[in-house]
Amino acid sequence: TTNTSTTNTLTTNTIYAILDIETTGGKYNEEGITEIAIYKFDGHQVIDQFISLINPERDIQPFVVNLTGINNSMLRHAPKFYEVAKRIVEITEDCILVAHNAQFDYRILCTEFRRLGFEYVRPSLCTVELSKDLIPGQDSYSLGKLVRALGIPVSDRHRASGDALATVKLFQMLLAKDTSKNIIKESIRLNPKLQMEPKHLDIIAGLPSITGVYYIHKEDGEIIYIGKSNNIKKRINQHFTSTNQKSKKIQALVSAVTYEATGSELVALLKESEEIKKIKPIYNRALRRTVFTHALYSFMDEKGYINLKMDVADLRKNPITTFTTRDSGKSFIIKAVEDYKLCQKLAGLYKTKTSCFNYDIKTCDGACIEKEAPESYNGRVQTLINKHSFRNKNMVIIDRGRDIDERSAILIENGVFKGLGFFNLNYQINNIEVLESIITPMQNNRDTQHIIQSYLRRNKQVKVISFN
Repeated sequence: TTNTSTTNTLTTNTIYAILDIETTGGKYNEEGITEIAIYKFDGHQVIDQFISLINPERDIQPFVVNLTGINNSMLRHAPKFYEVAKRIVEITEDCILVAHNAQFDYRILCTEFRRLGFEYVRPSLCTVELSKDLIPGQDSYSLGKLVRALGIPVSDRHRASGDALATVKLFQMLLAKDTSKNIIKESIRLNPKLQMEPKHLDIIAGLPSITGVYYIHKEDGEIIYIGKSNNIKKRINQHFTSTNQKSKKIQALVSAVTYEATGSELVALLKESEEIKKIKPIYNRALRRTVFTHALYSFMDEKGYINLKMDVADLRKNPITTFTTRDSGKSFIIKAVEDYKLCQKLAGLYKTKTSCFNYDIKTCDGACIEKEAPESYNGRVQTLINKHSFRNKNMVIIDRGRDIDERSAILIENGVFKGLGFFNLNYQINNIEVLESIITPMQNNRDTQHIIQSYLRRNKQVKVISFN
């Protein structure tokens, strides 16, 4: 008999009890439980667990023995359901039940409790239904085929613990893919603990000092503000102690703060941008403006040289890259002139009808006075453009994940930002189909392009993999 239990402190408001049940098989409502696994999950990590074989006091159907490997002799000395019922009630109290085909597992539990004369009631979520909504187009939504397609490692298939743990990982992926945050908003509405007036200090105490996106909710679950931070606890503390008008309104309305760990600052920036546009929280209105003001453009002059020009961003034009301020753009061009041995005049830094200053001090090869051939000069400019623009490129940006054995992946196909996701380092992402299935689809727009390009400029150590 396996009967495992661990306990930790609760860290967030919404707690899920993710479970899997193995049964004897047989007639409807006459099945008995042979094994149960429950993982208490706070949206980020498992904080408690209960795993046990159970003596169903009836025979197991032969096809079930073949499927699970659990036979009658294994269960002879296992506890009966009434012996573990109290522990099941306790570990699932104030939780939302989550299961793959939740209707089945919830019905079986309720049937067992009814046999004891106890009415067992819990709100529930089904990962089959959520997967159909958030990961459409899969060949199969059975747990085994779905987790394989999504690169989720699974061991002990058709045993309660293995299947429940795979469901935990699947549910974590579904939370990340739910950019409208409907799961979280519904969970807060379902959670009776949140109907009381929260204390700001209690909310802060339950938050971690990690990189991610945070969501400030009203009592009914509505998100009123979305933000991103490299230290969520510190940032929420600033919201709750600030005396400006917006912060005071947030302080008066806040009922809960939920968060999503990202590990990567780039993932946090992209999720924040996407979700503000999609959810439109009332106190993010000022942030809906475009996140950049200036852009770098290129054009061919009448002599056949590629010129660079820094200008106010124009959404009708296709820039090489974008900048938050004019000064940051100018700094970029000054460094590019040095790194790629470009001409100050053709880079828009030096207005003159003759040679540029760098030619006079012999650090420019003379494209400004047609001394260097256009083909030679343009080759270096094109190298700069190729490095900082992902126009027509196919690539994956690999960055930090939420855990030490995880990485994040940002997918760009044909120059278009497709979305992002997380993968386990033990699972090799070796083809584009698997990569696309773990990716949360996101909108490609000038803001996302700016976020990615400016992040890559600032973080040279980020791994970029090109593919055909």
